[in-house]
Amino acid sequence: SPPSTGEPRAQLCRWPCQCPRSAPRCAPGVSLVTDGCGCCRSCARQRGQSCTEADTCDPHRGLYCDYSGDTPRYEIGVCAQIVGVGCVLNGVRYKNGETFQPNCKYNCTCINGAVGCVPMCTHSRPPLVWCPNPKLIKMAGKCCEQWICDDSRKIRKTSPRHISSAAYEGEEEAWQKNCIVHTSAWSPCSKSCGLGISTRISNDNQQCRLLKESRLCNMRPCEVDIAQHIKPGKKCLAVYRANEPMNYTISGCVSTIPYRPKYCGVCTDNRCCTPYKSKTIEVMFQCPDGTEFSWKIMWINACFCNLNCRNPNDIFAD
Repeated sequence: SPPSTGEPRAQLCRWPCQCPRSAPRCAPGVSLVTDGCGCCRSCARQRGQSCTEADTCDPHRGLYCDYSGDTPRYEIGVCAQIVGVGCVLNGVRYKNGETFQPNCKYNCTCINGAVGCVPMCTHSRPPLVWCPNPKLIKMAGKCCEQWICDDSRKIRKTSPRHISSAAYEGEEEAWQKNCIVHTSAWSPCSKSCGLGISTRISNDNQQCRLLKESRLCNMRPCEVDIAQHIKPGKKCLAVYRANEPMNYTISGCVSTIPYRPKYCGVCTDNRCCTPYKSKTIEVMFQCPDGTEFSWKIMWINACFCNLNCRNPNDIFAD
């Protein structure tokens, strides 16, 4: 029987907080939020589900806990929709809080004038690493595209031609090795003259982890007046190259062999010269104490003089 009016509400929060070691995994489209006690991460309650001061309704779906049906305790409520603005998508009007599928690939919800969608086609996995030519194709009678291995090209005789979905269970290591390589462009050199640093992000490694890579760069020597090498009648010198080879030096350590690098030139008008063709070379250095180390260095092949001048490492330049 329900408690009498004078009975106190159950205390659902406990302090100090006692939370599980790892946060729960929520269903697609369900928010992971801090519980009402301000303690632990939990999966938010959805529309029509019961809620308490500890079990929070999903704020990203415009829900609140309606306790009106639990008088006089006001202890257990039901997640209900906050009255808000509806949505229009592809000419169709939806109510605030309404969940719908505009097509078979997405499940969407209208939240106060905005539409948020969760993809339904998430179960298909690309073929494993033995597949030389994976393809995503439309299957007859199925909404979601399916990955297949196009073995029309010659593949290893030991490779399995067909594999059931159950066979994926023991292939976690192979699945991780099936890495989609991403490497960003090198950042501009940190110095406009003299030895500087250029960086990029890449996961082209055995662990498929995004790591920061660095290389040395030297756009132009600081001690040389390149402007005096501009030909008469011209306003720019795109590329400058010294007559004699030189050795790179870092903190008293000298490159084991000399180099004759190209540098970007200068202009007498408002243009600036920047590299547009370059590569990375490995240079070995020897220190006075006999130790050796190698460093990646930017090797300029060609430069271009243009009006797109910017400060080195200006993160808003692009």
